Amino acid sequence: MFAIVEKAIDVGALVSAAQRSDCGAVSTFIGTTRVDESDRASVEYLEYEAYRPMADRKLEEIGAEIDERWDARHVSIVHRIGRVDPGEASVAIVVASPRRGPAFEASRYAIERIKEIVPIWKREVWSDGYVWVGSQVGTRS
Repeated sequence: MFAIVEKAIDVGALVSAAQRSDCGAVSTFIGTTRVDESDRASVEYLEYEAYRPMADRKLEEIGAEIDERWDARHVSIVHRIGRVDPGEASVAIVVASPRRGPAFEASRYAIERIKEIVPIWKREVWSDGYVWVGSQVGTRS
């Protein structure tokens, strides 16, 4: 499953879908919103936007790259858009493989590639303003 979603990510369903009798490892990466506090402000929530048609294709492309590089028998990548409150999942990556090494490596590769090639933008909303994070350079407004 490769998807951009607007609702909470059902991580349990993704892990269940990855269970296979030929795999001894299921690696799960969940990126969540954290409350990051500085001397003057704290993160209240994140907002994600995406260019949907391209983002969907790029998630699938990452899955194909993983299939070429590792013995991964199942890959799911789901990224949420819209408002994501502290503690909620922004992204979930689930990789099943016969061995743990490839599952771990493929999961890490997936999150790094998402940040490199998938057109998703994050706005951190702080108690004293906001900043866009990613390819744009910004300051709190």
